[in-house]
Amino acid sequence: MASSIIEASNLSKFYPPRTKAVENISFQVEEGEVFGFLGPNGAGKTTTIRMLTTLASITSGKAQVAGFDVSRNAAKVRESIGVVPQELTADDELKGIENLNLIGKLHHVPQSQMSERARDLLKLFDLEDASDRRVRTYSGGMRRRLQMAMGLVHSPKILFLDEPTLGLDIQTRTKVWEYIKKLNESGLSVFMTTHYLEEADGLCDRIAIIDHGVIKVLDTPTRLKEKIGGSVLEFEVSNDGVVDLSDFLKGIPSVTGVSREGATYRVKVPNTEEALPTIVSGVTARGMKISQISFVKPSLDEVFLEVTGRTMREEEGTQESWIQNVNMGRASG
Repeated sequence: MASSIIEASNLSKFYPPRTKAVENISFQVEEGEVFGFLGPNGAGKTTTIRMLTTLASITSGKAQVAGFDVSRNAAKVRESIGVVPQELTADDELKGIENLNLIGKLHHVPQSQMSERARDLLKLFDLEDASDRRVRTYSGGMRRRLQMAMGLVHSPKILFLDEPTLGLDIQTRTKVWEYIKKLNESGLSVFMTTHYLEEADGLCDRIAIIDHGVIKVLDTPTRLKEKIGGSVLEFEVSNDGVVDLSDFLKGIPSVTGVSREGATYRVKVPNTEEALPTIVSGVTARGMKISQISFVKPSLDEVFLEVTGRTMREEEGTQESWIQNVNMGRASG
């Protein structure tokens, strides 16, 4: 059984005078897994990362990272972790290779190892051809990839990724996902936050959803989706909505939820194959026909909605507005 590389026990963070950022959260991250930490804006994600990476003090509770107590052995924790923050911290006036060498010096990587290490990282992130260019000439995706390389210079045991694909187009995001998979396959443990639920679903071994500073659920993506009640069967009948089928549908033993909009019904069922024959025969017996039908498997979007009361699309809109405001501020400055 894998050992835990992160252990948080009743971890809390309060800011004066009475602002609660994180309250009594407990969880473990197993060595070698990709652990997703999801939640609405302001839910406590970044604060948790800041505590685990020694950038913010712990109000109460305990945390161990890579076997070291975060409060008592902060230096050892920093030696064991790589951090890729939301903000891009590479020096624009330095070349890509110079940024890597600078981080290597800060982490006391022996010069004899640094040259090979930098070359390997530039190759891994497809930045070899840009290594001697100043970072100010890099695209957004290249900057993100360089940022990840900088987080790995000192060969950490665990990599913290705070919104690693924020603001990137889908093609670049997909490429970054591939890099994360490669890193994990090599044995690196990953703790990541993201606003892209398909990203979390495809990458993470387990996911925790935090809201208002409290962890609401923690499980594998598959089990989280299973817990919300199976698939959704959506169909439209050809009676223009005159006859209401809701009571009939609710009376089917395997149905766990029914909603209707005109002649369109959404039926939540644990097993669509079992419920479908009963639904079709019941509709036919009432002199109606099903004009179209579709099946929707549970998604992390539905899990997120059920846990937090809002969709991640709403959160993305908030985040995009924030990004636009920042960019407008830069442009005006």
